[in-house]
Amino acid sequence: MQRRLLWLYVISIALVGSLLAGWHAVAQEIWDEAAAASVNKELNRADLIEKGRYLSVASDCKACHTAEGGSVYAGGRAMHVPLLGTLYSSNITPDIATGIGGWTLQEFDRALREGVGKDGRNLYPAMPYVSYAKITDEDIKALYAYFLFGVAPVHERPPANKIPQLLSARWPLYFWNLLFTPNKPFAPNPQKSDAWNRGAYLVQGPAHCGECHTPRGLAFQAKAFDETKKGFLAGGPVLDGWEAYNITPDPIGGIGKWTEEQLTQYLKTGHVNRLAQAGGSMAEAIENSLANMQDSDIAAIVTYLRDIPPVKGRVRMPRQSLGNPATDVVILRGNPLSRDIDPRKKADGARLYLGFCATCHGVDGTGSKDGYYPSLIRNSTVGAKDDHNLRQAILEGISRTIDGEEKMMPGFADRMDEEQLKRLVNYLRAQFAAPPRQTTEPRN
Repeated sequence: MQRRLLWLYVISIALVGSLLAGWHAVAQEIWDEAAAASVNKELNRADLIEKGRYLSVASDCKACHTAEGGSVYAGGRAMHVPLLGTLYSSNITPDIATGIGGWTLQEFDRALREGVGKDGRNLYPAMPYVSYAKITDEDIKALYAYFLFGVAPVHERPPANKIPQLLSARWPLYFWNLLFTPNKPFAPNPQKSDAWNRGAYLVQGPAHCGECHTPRGLAFQAKAFDETKKGFLAGGPVLDGWEAYNITPDPIGGIGKWTEEQLTQYLKTGHVNRLAQAGGSMAEAIENSLANMQDSDIAAIVTYLRDIPPVKGRVRMPRQSLGNPATDVVILRGNPLSRDIDPRKKADGARLYLGFCATCHGVDGTGSKDGYYPSLIRNSTVGAKDDHNLRQAILEGISRTIDGEEKMMPGFADRMDEEQLKRLVNYLRAQFAAPPRQTTEPRN
């Protein structure tokens, strides 16, 4: 009798479980259908989707919303935010359950321009909604059309954010937004040309250049949102070890001595011989975004950047005007390489340079004549006031793929300890970031 009752109990539990599972599946299907029905399907037009695709490139959405080795736009990329923790980007594919497949245009708009998610919670400002607030209504519609109807859905839920419990509350962001977010759409300047206004719109809005290149305040808020406020694009904080430089037209601290052709080439390729090479997040922005933008838009960005108010920095000489050819490493060339790179020995900076760098950059530091291997003399990264980007380039290396051609420098993090890195950096800066001893251009 007891055994029969036990079997009846088990069968009852199984039946209830099956009914609940079935009800949940039906409820999920009803919810999915309701969500899909709320989508603004009238925006599913080929012309609008293509416009949105291009805007997604200009906005560099792929960089943040694609994890390394993951599906495009499926999220999951880790972003380390100072004083907060690690955030993981969201899935912005049109998957109903894990992405934005059930979002209305109004919900999409609110997330992009106000930083409020579908569930009503404030988004962390790692999402550049402060800049995206400048995007026009028509461009928001185009972006919505692309992500809802032009992107393949990916059913993938990103990891949970890793933020200390005391800092995980979202309600303070409401007040942060009230204090620090202008939430004003872009307004063209009638005194400027169409090209200038197009460049201003792209820089301030979709391309969100100010997110990295503008100084931050005590609450990590941007100090300026356009050229009318002091400090706009005057250089930002160090993020993930990389520093975003002053890109105002100041001739000493900024890019005032760069020609129009040099700035255009840099934005399209990330490389200008004897001047600059993009690494870190800037290399990523060029590879995913700027290199794929229309020439007219790159020209508009250059027009705008060369015309905004210059902001002086803390330097007395342009960072791309420093350096002298090395001569002290020549006498070391007969030494075995193991003597230069053996981590058990405290090799001096010159030996470390010979072991790690000279093969590509030349014994004297002038690189190759065609610029494939950059010169370290008059190099804007080596000559910068702070060594953040130089250290990151040595440790992480540099990688850019433009038009199918990869530009790569290997990283040495696994072959160099902190003491060796310090000695090498000190040598590079003493040799290639010192005031030049000559007035003529070094050979290259």
